[in-house]
Amino acid sequence: MDTIEIRKPDDFHLHLRRSELLRKVLPHTVNQFARGLIMPNTRPGPIITNEHVDNYRNEICSVLTKDQLAEFSPLMTIQITQETTPEIINKAEQARAIAAKIYPQGVTTNSENGVVDFRGLYPVFETMQELDMVLSLHGESPQEMVPGLEKEKTFLHTLRMIARDFPKLRIVLEHITTEDAVKCVLELPETVAATITVHHLFLTLDDVIGYSKDSKGLMQSHNFCKPIAKTVYDRAALRKVATSGNPKFFFGSDSAPHLKGSKECASVCAGVFTAPVALPLLCQMFEYLGHLEDRLEPFVSEFGAKFYRLPLNSERICCVKKEWIVPQEYDGIVPFMAGQKIYWQVET
Repeated sequence: MDTIEIRKPDDFHLHLRRSELLRKVLPHTVNQFARGLIMPNTRPGPIITNEHVDNYRNEICSVLTKDQLAEFSPLMTIQITQETTPEIINKAEQARAIAAKIYPQGVTTNSENGVVDFRGLYPVFETMQELDMVLSLHGESPQEMVPGLEKEKTFLHTLRMIARDFPKLRIVLEHITTEDAVKCVLELPETVAATITVHHLFLTLDDVIGYSKDSKGLMQSHNFCKPIAKTVYDRAALRKVATSGNPKFFFGSDSAPHLKGSKECASVCAGVFTAPVALPLLCQMFEYLGHLEDRLEPFVSEFGAKFYRLPLNSERICCVKKEWIVPQEYDGIVPFMAGQKIYWQVET
């Protein structure tokens, strides 16, 4: 195929940041996606109240209007901390937050205020179940004694516990990276789903720590994210289930931009900026795996919307098979695959 036209997709895991960085990165998303689930672990302050939800939505919509960007709907979330109460959740739902996100303490960027005691949040989960509000989980154990490569696998016990104790609560295990996570989500009821990123469909740990052929023995800081990419067998499991047509698995980019200086330094921030290349790379991967025509559109445009109980987008988007070189940076932010050749692009 030289072209493919699909329903304009959704990104169900997106970091847009705030202020000037928001203005830099937002155009790359709206050119490819109709909606995005906006992550709440922002700085200088996280999105933890209904007022924060309203203010952040207004900030995003203001940029859309002022910069005359394409139509785009920000789907808002609130961050659950150990201090979150059922009342806070009720007010957030009234402010049209469609999900609440948990970051276990200390596992990723801006998670210092994250959760340690999940059972202590059972009243919050009960309220979310009553409101039919989605629980979004960064699935890594906060326990210091658990090695980094084992944190996702260890967290699956917590996922099973919450799914068991709240059988009507819709739960999304975000940016899965392991075969164990794939198997766990498949085994759990239909109330449990998972998102898969584009970079985890391409990367393994060797692509991060300098053992892949392309890395030439050097650490690749722009491929570093949390949860970190795992083994070739884990990647194969992700590729298989992403192209399987199973509606429990759908796209969430986890595009997480950082300025170049925060990635090319001694203390590297976790996050991969995939927004400029997300849909072209998905076309490339699904074509490589033999499922471009039949499985891409459900994965990016249907399964997530149905799980979140949103109407499907009516707008269409076309991608063409045409080579291009990814720029080395966009406004001081280095994108995924910078300087490399990609074989698909979004038709403008």
